[in-house]
Amino acid sequence: MADSDKVPDAPQRIHKILSAHGAASRREAERMIQSGRVTVNSLPATIGQSACPGRDEIAIDGVLLAPIGELVYIMLNKPRGYITTAKDDRGRKTVMELVAGAGARLYPVGRLDMDTEGLLLLTNDGRFANAVAHPSFEKKKTYEVHVHGDAPGAADMLRKPMEVDSHPVHAASVTVKERKADGGILHITINEGRNRQVRKMCESCGLKVLSLKRLSIGTVQLGALGTGKWRHLTENERRALCGSNCTKV
Repeated sequence: MADSDKVPDAPQRIHKILSAHGAASRREAERMIQSGRVTVNSLPATIGQSACPGRDEIAIDGVLLAPIGELVYIMLNKPRGYITTAKDDRGRKTVMELVAGAGARLYPVGRLDMDTEGLLLLTNDGRFANAVAHPSFEKKKTYEVHVHGDAPGAADMLRKPMEVDSHPVHAASVTVKERKADGGILHITINEGRNRQVRKMCESCGLKVLSLKRLSIGTVQLGALGTGKWRHLTENERRALCGSNCTKV
């Protein structure tokens, strides 16, 4: 019988189930099973074991596998050193490694460069992703920037319109959170989201960016979420981000 003809809750090998749900490739799924990250009905799964997706509770790192077709929305506190992409042909670490336990094939909403950390959204809902990431919706994004240089003086410059890569940009707000003899900490809010925009804005004002972290998108805050950790968005957070463009679930 072909895979497409199987009864939905007929027994299947667990690594195939995880792959079908987009949680991991079959090879990656086997590694996850070997390392004890996968359970079936709260018991550790074993290589070659079968289960029934419609009846058995299959979990990765304690998170139940999302049914095929279920829409998933999560926030990740992205660490430095990870790239924001689903795959990388150069073997670099990607954010997908950090959300493998989400139980669904997710895609990043927008990007954070390798050296930037903080709030990153991931989903399998294309309409939601567009409502959050498309420039026309102007979702404000706030960053914490540790800089070397004249932070108060640069703050005045950052509040004025400027050009980045030949495009006019400006900060919606700039706050000096801490002053130091050789630098400081700024909170910069922007409406746009051009490639490395905050870094380039700071550099154009004579600042050297030491670290950059995204704190919020719209009204959704990173909060106390640990570095490298993720959680599901609440329904209120999801609706606050996509408004009337939300997919009904």
